[in-house]
Amino acid sequence: MKLTAETENSSLPIEFRRQDGRISAVIDGREYDLEVSEPEPGVFLFKHEGRIFEATAIRDPVAGSAFTVSLKGREHSVSIVDPKRLRGSGSGDSQADGFAEIKTAMPGKVVRVLAAEGDSVEKGDGIVVVEAMKMQNELKSPITGTVKTVTAIEGATVSAGEVLATIE
Repeated sequence: MKLTAETENSSLPIEFRRQDGRISAVIDGREYDLEVSEPEPGVFLFKHEGRIFEATAIRDPVAGSAFTVSLKGREHSVSIVDPKRLRGSGSGDSQADGFAEIKTAMPGKVVRVLAAEGDSVEKGDGIVVVEAMKMQNELKSPITGTVKTVTAIEGATVSAGEVLATIE
C-alpha cells in the first residue's frame, strides 16, 4: 500500500506490506523490516534490528486522517493521505450513496476554483486546483452530480485531507 505521511514541515512517501505480524516498509527511500504488536489500543511496539520502540497514535476526532504520534518522548502531528482516494480515482464509501468530498492530498495553496455551488458536473470534471510542492494538481469530481458546497477560496492555504467541495 502506498501512502503519504504529512507532518508539520515535511511530506514522506510510505510504502508497506503487512504479513503475519510483520511490516515491510519503505519510508522516504529507507527500507525497514519490523515486527509489530498492539498490546493495547493506540499503543504500538516495533521491533527492528533487536531494538524495541514504543509509539502511541491518537486519532484526531475532527480530522479522521490526522493523528498525534508520540515516539521517543516527542509528539508529532501526522496526517496519513491515500493519494489514490483523494484524487477521486477510488470508490470510497462516501461515493457509494452518490455523495463525494473533494479533498486535498497534501498541504498547499488554492490556485483556482473551477466550479461553483449549484453547478452540474460530470465525472472527471475539474473542481479545484491546488498547488503543493511546486506542482499544480487539479482535483476532479469522482462522480456525476451537482456541486453542493465549495469551501475552497482562491489564495487560501489548505491542510492535507481538508474538504474543499462536496458533490451529490
